[in-house]
Amino acid sequence: MHSILRDGLPTGDTARGGCTVSAFDSEGRRDDGRRADELRPLEFRRDYTTMAAGSALVTFGNTRVLCTASVDDDVPRWLRQRGGGWVTAEYSMLPGSSPERVSRRVGGRTKEIQRLIGRSLRTVVDTAALGQRQVTVDCDVLQADGGTRTASICGGYLALHDAVTRLVLDGTLRASPIVGECAAVSVGLIDGAALLDLPYSEDARADVDFNVVMTGTGELVEVQGTAEGRPFTRSQLDELLDLASKGIAEIVAAQRAVLASPPPPR
Repeated sequence: MHSILRDGLPTGDTARGGCTVSAFDSEGRRDDGRRADELRPLEFRRDYTTMAAGSALVTFGNTRVLCTASVDDDVPRWLRQRGGGWVTAEYSMLPGSSPERVSRRVGGRTKEIQRLIGRSLRTVVDTAALGQRQVTVDCDVLQADGGTRTASICGGYLALHDAVTRLVLDGTLRASPIVGECAAVSVGLIDGAALLDLPYSEDARADVDFNVVMTGTGELVEVQGTAEGRPFTRSQLDELLDLASKGIAEIVAAQRAVLASPPPPR
């Protein structure tokens, strides 16, 4: 696990109904023992499956997502006369991934997350250089404990990278169309304190919840944020973005470690 520690203890106590409620214990740690700016234990398992062109099992704490990338030598009909390729994504929470069984039906939330993953991955791909082919990144949540969409982007990038790299290694492509790195993380405010990488227990009681997607060079791809009843200030927004930037830098470092060597041939 990679982590960043701040000096001193985080603040974030607030009075509610005559009682003091805090996001931290007396030693300044969260319920799971982390400091405010620590990621959950992070792991990428490359080539978790062997049938898809690229795959990765990504783990953030108790959240586990299987990401696979499949290559199709065709593109959507609306792209056939434009000469380029496409990257798209599908997302699902599998039955058994949460305490209550999740239906396999694709709802509005699922579609919104799919679009987010696809948009995020396309920002670091030169689709024209991909040629007339489509890469579909499937993100299946095996176990959900918060941050499933951000974990999907992080693992989906690795699966996509390996799939495209194999096209280069086998001579199908002259060079990789991937032009950057992509990662994402959640941040939030609980009792005024900014926290990195929220599990479900924190996400469910957060006053503000953000999902932040960035490139490996620190450029913003997408920011999704909402106040759940209590508004937030511009300075708090800046603090959340800074926190997300630090977390994403750690995630990108872990991705680079996995990708330091090329994937084995299929």
